[in-house]
Amino acid sequence: MTATHCPYCALQCAMTLSPAPVAVTPRAFPTNRGGLCRKGWTSPEVLTTPDRLTRPLVRVDGVPVETSWDHALDVVAERIKALQAAYGNDAVAVFGGGGLTNEKAYALGKFARVALRTANVDYNGRFCMSSAAAATNRSLGIDRGLPFPLTDLGGAAAILLVGSNLADTMPPAVAHLEAAREAGGLLVVDPRRSATAQLGGGLHLQATPGTDLALVLALTHVVLQEGLADTAYLAERTDDPEALYRSTAAWWPERAERVTGVPAGVIREAARVLAAAAPVHGGAGAFVLTGRGAEQHSKGTDTVTACINLALALGLPGRVGSGYGCITGQGNGQGGREHGQKADQLPGYRSIADPAARAHVAGVWGVEPSTLPGPGKSAVELINALGTADGPRALLVHGSNLLVSAPRLASVRERLASLDLLVVADVVPSETALLADVVFPVTQWAEEDGTMTSLEGRVLRRRAAVEAPGEVRSDLAVFAGLAERLGCSAAFPVAAEEVFEELRLASAGGVADYSGISWKRLDAGEALYWPVPDEGHPGTPRLFGERFGTPDGRARIVAVDHQPVADDLRGDAPLYLITGRLLQHYQSGAQTRRVPELLEAEPEVFAEVHPRVAAALGVVDGGLLRLRTARGSLVCPARVTLDVRPDTIFVPFHFPGVNELTNDALDPVSRMPEFKACAVEATAVGRAEVSA
Repeated sequence: MTATHCPYCALQCAMTLSPAPVAVTPRAFPTNRGGLCRKGWTSPEVLTTPDRLTRPLVRVDGVPVETSWDHALDVVAERIKALQAAYGNDAVAVFGGGGLTNEKAYALGKFARVALRTANVDYNGRFCMSSAAAATNRSLGIDRGLPFPLTDLGGAAAILLVGSNLADTMPPAVAHLEAAREAGGLLVVDPRRSATAQLGGGLHLQATPGTDLALVLALTHVVLQEGLADTAYLAERTDDPEALYRSTAAWWPERAERVTGVPAGVIREAARVLAAAAPVHGGAGAFVLTGRGAEQHSKGTDTVTACINLALALGLPGRVGSGYGCITGQGNGQGGREHGQKADQLPGYRSIADPAARAHVAGVWGVEPSTLPGPGKSAVELINALGTADGPRALLVHGSNLLVSAPRLASVRERLASLDLLVVADVVPSETALLADVVFPVTQWAEEDGTMTSLEGRVLRRRAAVEAPGEVRSDLAVFAGLAERLGCSAAFPVAAEEVFEELRLASAGGVADYSGISWKRLDAGEALYWPVPDEGHPGTPRLFGERFGTPDGRARIVAVDHQPVADDLRGDAPLYLITGRLLQHYQSGAQTRRVPELLEAEPEVFAEVHPRVAAALGVVDGGLLRLRTARGSLVCPARVTLDVRPDTIFVPFHFPGVNELTNDALDPVSRMPEFKACAVEATAVGRAEVSA
């Protein structure tokens, strides 16, 4: 029996695995309280999927052919050396993933900057939490998804969820909402009547897609204008309270109603419910939480900033039982953004542009600081540069399925096809792996040891329960094998614990300081939330109790204002397209679409459409719709439902082709693409027309 954690989301539900055949038993743990969702219960199925990759593949005359590890590594190393000799170090790029363990994420960043000496490294977390990370760093000085334990939610009388559907994405987390629901304080902002909105026990603010920022500005307006703010807190703990008043003064609820579609009375009621729960009014506690629905916009950083400003107005951050937090999505979405996968980052959440940070990390790696490259391109910008005259000629992908998960897929496909070398490390033949010149079969969750960092900043142990099949190796072995062949003198350990010991040194003194965390302490059952600056330190479950992470310890009030969707409605595209998750699937679906039970439950992409729109289009439930945006088109069955607004079509993003439609317009701060809203044309399609 092996104690470990679920391979999917950042809730990291605790489970025990028994071998032969592998079976799951949920464990009592603070986050999941002994519960699992359908994905967790069926997670062992991915270990034995029939198309599991077990030997390296090298494309010969256009056909992937099984080969030895030595040959595959030799091919990649020789082609990298040739491309870098001809075009420079930045001719090779690396793309990581938020599902990689801390050890793999750290080693990936080190490999890119030390073995390849390329600035071109980023990861798919840029598509997930980057707007919340940018906003919290800007306002609070530290980005840790939840700067408090998830269990703190259990005592709150009100919780505002902006763009998060916990009931489908993290079902065991719903238990922590119970007190707020009983108090009538679960406030859900979502264009859909999602499973979370259907929980009841509060209000559903069904805003027009892309208008969350205007709605939150109006909520803050009510708090300030009705005298509900914690003025003493604002004076003591923020830098410019007046900026908060100025930036929200024009957003009275009636104006916000015209923009968002949420009735002014509902806006006022929601603001009052949230304020009544705040400590300043003797309430039991209140939280403001954001998810991808608020963040995956070209103004996502500003939307999250508005949410933080609302929380500051009520005096929530830094108070036990209240606060602001981002609900991190990917399994290691928190740890994955701390230790060097990001284009502008070094381990410990350090800036790669900071001379002191460069000197410290270079010392751990045994290289001169001057040899480390500077900041590189963000994910979308990196993808758009692939195969261009001045862009990378080779791409190494670890833990990401770009041909499903990236926006504006037609362009992504074109850019990947233009490369001289595409290398993919994966566990299954994902859509991206099928396009690769070389494929490395690598270990997955139950076959490897390592650590993950949950949505609350707690570092957890992942433990191997079964042997990897065939000739499967860890990503760590890929980095080590390539580094040796590239003539790199720096050490690249293949033992995960040895990598973690190095990560501790590299993170020491950084914002995300893991130097006091050891596998021994984790295996002893200690609950360690970073920062943990030494081995005698108990960890930091809650941040901001006395000061924020800014130079003067005060939170920054950043004035923001509403902006329309980058690709807004027009005559030939009169509806909004929004995307999101399903209970049964995860991310690009590369894992869950290979689990029979989950695939049977949701076998294909579909479009939720309001009955009024369906009638106007002449489509019935199950009939086919063609969705067309400025970037591409998709044909899929319609699901006619009152759960979506009449101006909105919802499509789950776990299936190939969905992101043909989505917009790659970028947030100017986080460089997050606008997955969550764009203009779409919908037309009914006959099945004969499709088959033709």
